Amino acid sequence: MTTAGYCIVLFGRLAPAGTSAIPDSLCENECGNTLLSSALFVDHFRNFPLESSTVSHPQAGPSLSWSNGPFKNDRVHAIRCHCPNMLQAWANRTRHWPPSDIVEKVVAMGAFVTPIGFKGSKHIHVEWRICFNTGETELVNSLNDTHIKLYMLLKMIAKDILKPKMKEITSYTMKNIVLWLAKNNKSSLFHSESLFHWLHEGLDILRTAISTRQLPYYMIPERNLMATSGLSNEQQLLWGRTIKDMMEEGPRILLRLDKFRKAVIGYPEPLLWYSKMRTELEMWQLKLFNRQLQCEVTNSMVFETDTIVQTCIKRTNEIQQEVAWRMGIDGSSFDDVKVLKMMLS
Repeated sequence: MTTAGYCIVLFGRLAPAGTSAIPDSLCENECGNTLLSSALFVDHFRNFPLESSTVSHPQAGPSLSWSNGPFKNDRVHAIRCHCPNMLQAWANRTRHWPPSDIVEKVVAMGAFVTPIGFKGSKHIHVEWRICFNTGETELVNSLNDTHIKLYMLLKMIAKDILKPKMKEITSYTMKNIVLWLAKNNKSSLFHSESLFHWLHEGLDILRTAISTRQLPYYMIPERNLMATSGLSNEQQLLWGRTIKDMMEEGPRILLRLDKFRKAVIGYPEPLLWYSKMRTELEMWQLKLFNRQLQCEVTNSMVFETDTIVQTCIKRTNEIQQEVAWRMGIDGSSFDDVKVLKMMLS
């Protein structure tokens, strides 16, 4: 048995044309069954030669990280999988959000397995995590303006106030909190005048998740996102007190965010505009990386002519140019490389 949200991949047969990562990752268990090893799968891609200017970094979860000059990249090599029962269970839930057409899109997008086992499992080297990257991107794209602002504020609080050193709390944690709030409450309740109410609610969920080490994964509630967070007892107490104080401060919580405070006082409208542009850029970048991976693994699409790839690149360049132009109008010095680095950092 595997932990909820994880699975073991049994080998069936090789495709006529496919990546060498599959045969390179096969192993046998104690019963003589041939399995696809997540550890060997990662090793296959980790051993790829890099350009002399590219620096490789330690593995973080299922992702391989590297940097080239000012740009830092994380790439997760995943395999599409068929798990209609999980997606149908998600689709059948009672919800206020998302609407039925988005639910149908998410179900149609299917699932992936990523090469990472459950921390502490004796089968960790052959376990894979089940995820729904493309579906979750569609969900985030369907959030309303207040949902997105809430998501951005929670990410800023994690990064600038809690300051986790070992990814005990991540932007993915915050995204799941927002998705649960969106599911359980009418979308009409999320508007500009209710933002700080929902920020209070989001912080309360975060505080409970930290104190109990429990936060259900939005797509598979049986999977606990905090189970492998590595939270220490000291962090639990410190962050619990910090979040309690923030909840009591109300809107004054923004004064804790130095960059946000300065921007709101001096340039409120540009800040909101930039935040929207950055969120959109992150979504297009995620779509681009997913499509690049499909091109590489299947060899069925030409990267330079693939319509989805080119659409992602086109919109990414447009966003970069719009932000650079806005900075120029406001009298800031910049160059295109610095703009992209700034927006993705």
